[in-house]
Amino acid sequence: MSGFDHRKYRPFPPLAKRDRRWPDRTIDRAPRWASVDLRDGNQALVQPMNVEQKLKLFELLVSMGFKEIEVGFPAASQPDFDFVRRIIDEGRVPDDVAIQVLTQAREELIARTYEALRGVKRAIVHVYNSTNPAQREQVFRLDRAGVKAIAVRGAQWVKDYAARYPGTEWTFQYSPESFSQTEPDFAVEVCTAVNDVWHPEHGQAVIHNLPATVESSTPNVFADQVEWFCDHLPGREHVSISVHTHNDRGCGIAAAELAVLAGADRVEGTLMGNGERTGNMDIVTMAMNLYSQGVDPELDLSAAREMAESYTECTGMPVHPRHPWVGELVYTAFSGSHQDAIRKGMAHYREHPAAGWSVPYLPIDPADLGRRYEEVVRINSQSGKGGVAHVLERDYAISLPRWLAQEVSRAVQAESERSGGEVAPARIHEIFSQQFGATPAGWELDSYALSRAGNEVKAAVGVGAGQQIAHLSGQGHGVVEALVDALNQRYGIGLAVEQFDQHALSAGTEANAMASVRIRFGHETATAVAFGEDTTAAALQAVLSAAGQVMPMQTHQPFAASNG
Repeated sequence: MSGFDHRKYRPFPPLAKRDRRWPDRTIDRAPRWASVDLRDGNQALVQPMNVEQKLKLFELLVSMGFKEIEVGFPAASQPDFDFVRRIIDEGRVPDDVAIQVLTQAREELIARTYEALRGVKRAIVHVYNSTNPAQREQVFRLDRAGVKAIAVRGAQWVKDYAARYPGTEWTFQYSPESFSQTEPDFAVEVCTAVNDVWHPEHGQAVIHNLPATVESSTPNVFADQVEWFCDHLPGREHVSISVHTHNDRGCGIAAAELAVLAGADRVEGTLMGNGERTGNMDIVTMAMNLYSQGVDPELDLSAAREMAESYTECTGMPVHPRHPWVGELVYTAFSGSHQDAIRKGMAHYREHPAAGWSVPYLPIDPADLGRRYEEVVRINSQSGKGGVAHVLERDYAISLPRWLAQEVSRAVQAESERSGGEVAPARIHEIFSQQFGATPAGWELDSYALSRAGNEVKAAVGVGAGQQIAHLSGQGHGVVEALVDALNQRYGIGLAVEQFDQHALSAGTEANAMASVRIRFGHETATAVAFGEDTTAAALQAVLSAAGQVMPMQTHQPFAASNG
C-alpha cells in the first residue's frame, strides 16, 4: 500500500447549527485590524528580522493606518524585549496606536511582559493557553478543569500586574488557542471564566481572540463556530470578538471574512499573509476585497508597490507576481480577448465616469494602488489585435482601424514567437514603424495640387526626392482614387484599394493626421501607414508607400528616374 493513505484522516465534524444568520449578512464596514507581522509573522521567518528591519516595518504599519500592532513576545527573548523598549523609549508609538504583546499564562512571563511595556500610553496584553482536546490530552495531560484553571490564573496575573502600572490604558486579550479545534461549549466556558476575572461589564477593555491556529475545516464551519460562540458568551456586548485565521487549507481570508459576517469585530493578520506553515490571514487582500465592494478599508494601500517593496526588504519574503491585488502581474492582460475588452471598457469609463468603475477584467482601477496603466496590457504570443492597438494608442497616440490592427498584431505575434517572450511597447512601435510606416526610396510625396469639377477630383502629384521627381495626374471620386488612377495610367498596371482609413490626430502629436491603406496588385497586397500635416498629404503618402511595396522593380526604376 502506498504511504499516501487518506484513510488515516477523519473529516472535521461540522457544527449542528440550524439558526445560522451569517449567510444573509454583508460586510458594510471594515473590522478593527490588528497586525501581527512583528510577532507571528517574524517568528515564521527563516531569518528573523533585525531591529532596523523591525523598526522600518513598524513605521510602515503605522503609516498604513494600523491602530493595533503586535510588536513581539518580550518575555520570550531579549531581542523582542529590547525592541519593545526601544519604540517606547524613543517615542515611536503614536498616541492613537496600541501596541500588543503576547505572553503565555505563566506569572514570570507576565511580569516580564509588563516590564517591557513600562511607560507606554496604550497597550494590549495578549495571554493565551491551548484548549483543544489534542493539546489537553497529549501535551498538558489535563482535563477541562485543569486547562480552565490555567486560563483563570493567567487572567488574574494579567489583571494584577496591570494595576502596578496605572498610567497606561490597558486592554486585556485572551485566546483559547486552537479555538477552531476546541469544543464550542468549552471555549465559551473558559472565556466566561476569564471574564469573571476581568469584569468587562465594569469597563475593562477585553478582547476574546478566536484562533484557527491550524485551519481544519471549510470557512463556513468556522463561521458557525464564531456565531455560536457570540450567541452563547455571557456579556457578549461588553467584549470585542477577534479572529486569527491561518491558511493551512488556503482559506484563511475566506474564514476571516465569514467570521466577520458571523459577528467578529476584529481581525488579526499579516501583510501578504506571511506566517507559520502556509501563512496567516492576509490583511492586504481582505482590506482590498472590501475596497472593491465600495467599503472603506480604513487602511491606506494606495502606494501598494512601495509597500510590497518595504515588506520584502524587511522580511526577505518575495511577493508573488500573482498575489491578489498587489502582485506585479495581477492587472496585466496578455490574452487578446481580455485586452480588447479592457481597452473598450476603459474608453467607456472615460466617457461615463459617473456610472462607476465596471471595466472588464479589472475589478478595481489599478491607479488607486499607484499602478500605471502601462502595466495593464502587455504583449506576447497570446495577445491579440486589441492589445497591440491599445499599446499604440496608449503610449504613442496612434489609433488603428480594426483591419490594420489585425495586420499589426500578426507582425507583433510573429516577433513574440520568434523571441519566445514578451514584446515591449517600444518594440511594438518599432515594428509598426518599420513594417507599415516606412516610405520606400523614390516614393516620397513631393507636392500635390487638387481641383474639383462636379463629382470628380483631379490630382496632380509630384513623387520622388531631389532631382528625381515624377509628375503624375489622374482623377476620381476622391483624392485616393485620383492618385490610384494616375499610377494606373502612367504604368499600365491595375492597383486597387481594398481598405482605407484616415483621421486627424490628437493635439500634442508631431503630425496632424494619419492615413492607412491596403492595396492589391494582382495576387499581392500591401499595407502602409503615413503621417502628414493634413489628412490629404497623409492619404497620398500612404498610397504611394503601399504602391512602392508591390510595384515591380522594373516599373519602379523608370518611375524614380522620370521627370515626366
